Amino acid sequence: MSSIIYPLDRSAMAEEATNVVHLLKGQKAALIEILRADADFVVQSAHSLYLVSDQGYEKIKSCRVPSEKVQELLDHVIMSGPKAAQGGQLFLHEAFKIIVEEVLCKGTDVKEKVCEWREPEELARLLDLELREKGEPQENLLQRVRDVAKYSIKTSHPRFFNQQFAGVDYHSLAGRFLSEALNTNLFTYEVAPVFVLMEAEVLRGLRELVGWTEGDGLFCPGGSTSNMYAMNLARYRLYPEVKSRGLWSLPQLTIFTSPESHYSVKKGAAFMGFGMDNVILVKVDDGGRMIPEDLDEKIELSKSQGAAPFLVSCTSGTTVQGAFDPLHRIADICDKHKLWLHVDAAWGGSVLFSKKHRHLMKGVHRANSVAWNPHKMLVAGLQCSVLLLKDTTDLLKKCHCANATYLFQQDKFYDVNLDVGDKSVQCSRKVDCLKLWLMWKAVGSAGLEQRVDKAFLHARYVVDQMKKREGFQLLREPEFVNVCFWFIPPSLRGKEKNADYQNRLAKVAPVIKERMMKQGTMMVGYQPLGDRVNFFRITILSPLVSQKDMDFFLDEIERLGNDL
Repeated sequence: MSSIIYPLDRSAMAEEATNVVHLLKGQKAALIEILRADADFVVQSAHSLYLVSDQGYEKIKSCRVPSEKVQELLDHVIMSGPKAAQGGQLFLHEAFKIIVEEVLCKGTDVKEKVCEWREPEELARLLDLELREKGEPQENLLQRVRDVAKYSIKTSHPRFFNQQFAGVDYHSLAGRFLSEALNTNLFTYEVAPVFVLMEAEVLRGLRELVGWTEGDGLFCPGGSTSNMYAMNLARYRLYPEVKSRGLWSLPQLTIFTSPESHYSVKKGAAFMGFGMDNVILVKVDDGGRMIPEDLDEKIELSKSQGAAPFLVSCTSGTTVQGAFDPLHRIADICDKHKLWLHVDAAWGGSVLFSKKHRHLMKGVHRANSVAWNPHKMLVAGLQCSVLLLKDTTDLLKKCHCANATYLFQQDKFYDVNLDVGDKSVQCSRKVDCLKLWLMWKAVGSAGLEQRVDKAFLHARYVVDQMKKREGFQLLREPEFVNVCFWFIPPSLRGKEKNADYQNRLAKVAPVIKERMMKQGTMMVGYQPLGDRVNFFRITILSPLVSQKDMDFFLDEIERLGNDL
């Protein structure tokens, strides 16, 4: 409400809020009676906090003449009490203090736990999750905030290595707070003028790093969605009639990817009606990189069987091993067969900021589309995912538009090309560009390059230290910041030829993971891959990580696993 001014005196806020409570308690009986008699008054006021807002009161009086009882009560509250909206602001202020202390201070302190593990039944009881008819007082709600913070995983902790969204950037976080507070929808210029222009500029900067001077793009709700967009666009380019006639008009379409690509390729094929059986897996080398010769053979085979190949989805930075497919050679094959080349660079795309490491994506400029998640290595915060396109024919809009006239009127007083909502399959779309823009503004491209290079240095350090310690066995030499390894406990060392060795080794990682979670000391993921039994995968990206954290990580693996 416009009458509210954020108070600077915190003690005064607390005192005023107390006054409101006492005041309303004293008027409780009268208030209940009035609300029963004047239900339509409640609807007109729209918000109970209006009862103690000068401008709100005047607005209500101008809409309807309340009964004398209502007017008398309102006058009493206005004359005797503060703005009740300050109570809401006070709650926000106090909740924010808890967030800063519990999540951003303790949650990034190596002396604190990464997690407070509880079994599901106990956790549900501690959180008191049940929703009830009556609301709770502010002190209870603030305890809820503390409990949520306490029992959530501290993904910004320097010893959280579990997923590819670790760490925190405070400029980006400020952008996230701001976009949440502004609460707008990025579909028309009239409701999101700042962010329509901002998104276009951020996408332009990212396309420039890919090597495109022109193109298109969109912020998407995650890399999986970006990959599905690419599939839909590739299909529409070849068969535009699919938009109106549906799948009945199509031949059997085939997609080509590697067995180490993200599972969203298969899920997207199922979701969009291609079918998982029409996702053809191309062989990879020992490092997990797609073999171009096998790709060419499988495309030819698919054609000979009467299918219609239309898209190759290769990967820059596979989820497990961090492999980069050879883009130039794959692009040659796509050119030969006239296929859409999509690069899933959700994880690895940020190497494009680094002069030292951008060679890993050599040839990316030849792609038709690129998926890239700055919320991963750049630490822009969840979620921050883009689809970048080389296309300059407005394919994105043609493929997805529905021309809703209540939103996208063509006779607006400004350039209607600024209404970007019809490029998306969503109607409501969050503002995800601000967090990246503000962070990029703060540290510049040079700062983001340093962030990428630092992650590589930490990965190299931990690999070198593993080689000096007994019991650590690398899956392979990493080319990215994914370090995959087995920990071999003393009881298994030298017994590699035993018949039960692989079965026993497969049980090591899950036990160590359980112990670290229940003790809360750190988090790291594990998985099998093909015929290789469970191994650890540490992904190093947080700017808060130091060499001491790397040393702690190795020491802790040994401590938790030496008795197995």
